[in-house]
Amino acid sequence: MAEAVAVAFSMAWPREAVQDGQGGERAGGLLAAFRGELFGCFGRYRDTLAEVCDAVLCKQDRVHMAAELSLEPECRRGHGAVYKALNRGQVQVGRLRWALAALPLPAWDEGRIRLAVDVSNWLRPDAATSPERLFCHRYARGRGNAQMIPGWPYSLVAALEPGRTSWTLPLDAVRLGPADDATEVTAAQVRQVVAGLTGAGHWHDGDPDILIVFDSGYDLTRLAWLLKDLPVEIMGRLRSDRVMYFPAPARQPGANGRPVRHGAAFKLADERSWPAPAVTAVTATTRYGTAGVAAWGRLHQRLASRAGWEHHDGDLPVIEGTLIRLHVDHLPGNRSPEPLWLWSSRAGTSAAEVTRTWQAFLRRFDIEHTFRFLKQVLGWTRPKLRDPAAADRWTWLILACYAQLYLARHLAADLRLPWQRPCPPGRLTPARVRRGFRNIRQALPCLAGAPKPGKPGPGRPPGSKNRHPAIRHDVGKTVKRDEPKKETPRQKG
Repeated sequence: MAEAVAVAFSMAWPREAVQDGQGGERAGGLLAAFRGELFGCFGRYRDTLAEVCDAVLCKQDRVHMAAELSLEPECRRGHGAVYKALNRGQVQVGRLRWALAALPLPAWDEGRIRLAVDVSNWLRPDAATSPERLFCHRYARGRGNAQMIPGWPYSLVAALEPGRTSWTLPLDAVRLGPADDATEVTAAQVRQVVAGLTGAGHWHDGDPDILIVFDSGYDLTRLAWLLKDLPVEIMGRLRSDRVMYFPAPARQPGANGRPVRHGAAFKLADERSWPAPAVTAVTATTRYGTAGVAAWGRLHQRLASRAGWEHHDGDLPVIEGTLIRLHVDHLPGNRSPEPLWLWSSRAGTSAAEVTRTWQAFLRRFDIEHTFRFLKQVLGWTRPKLRDPAAADRWTWLILACYAQLYLARHLAADLRLPWQRPCPPGRLTPARVRRGFRNIRQALPCLAGAPKPGKPGPGRPPGSKNRHPAIRHDVGKTVKRDEPKKETPRQKG
């Protein structure tokens, strides 16, 4: 099925427009081809959805609401049509996923694909009539302060670029629902993205494994177990209070009893439990000072038959990996940072592998720039949409808009403000590319049809009451346990 979709998708692209020409001509042909494929991904209200995307890209200010997009010259429909397209329109998400996966990926020296996975929240604290909201973790002002605010959490996967840049290429977005297991949903999302990259020809047999970087809060061990059949390397950050274990010692001949499954404990917070590292390295960086690295191989987590492993058949697996301790001299805004603990599912302790791992983790923070641009400039979380399906539809439109900026960065001119420094060629930020996208759009074909003349409906008569009030929905998880939770001795009291 995946191969058939990939073949059909490759046939939909005009190959001569993508491959012919050099530099700007090739970038222009690729952008035009992607816009044509994006228009084919729209179903109902496709003309309005296409014009909404152009209005988001060509607006010279930040997007504050969906209604104001109808004031842009690129959107020839009214604000009522904009909301109708978001609430009732159709976006073929599967086809759009393949379109994003077929785009040129950032090139790394070693040819390895690097992906970053993280969750960003669309906060809706006052939307009592919006279903499927969860309590989203959000940092408040001040160190160590956090809040739990109702909203829609979205898991995004993006391809990372080498060097100091604020660009990433978002490939997929999935909203986490109240009944979802976050680890299983993330594993299924990563599996789908890897299948798309393989079907698009970005990865072949014999290529290096795809490196997927996670931040703290993910169950790295379980993700490595669920994705063990894929050519991926799971890597992420661990909390500083975790305890890892070395392999079990060899069983002595004639010993009785059950074999030991875990060796000596490695407590991240207790330096006395650390043996001599297998690899140590010191690297001089321009932004963080001296970076010191120590790595230990074949360390695993001790699993328990609860949470995600509650229904596992047989003995719990032992999933080994490489533990890395990274310490830098300083960070932006922090002169004495705490060390970072990283874990990789590939048990390799060579100096080159360890250096590649921690440097790839630092590139993960580029996705934070993408989140900020999507929210503050493109207005991803600005519309007050009630239906979560409409929120998903708007999310994919925003990802499609960002992909067009990604393709147009070699076509845009540096339209800088008087107080801004000029950018060298190829180093334009997403905001500067968006500033010149209106000039780029004039050279692209307009796919949307002209609007039909009409007039607004009568609406509800003035003074009448709403006889169909919206349903109020609770916030939080809806999964119920099959068996009641056991009471502790203190609760029995």
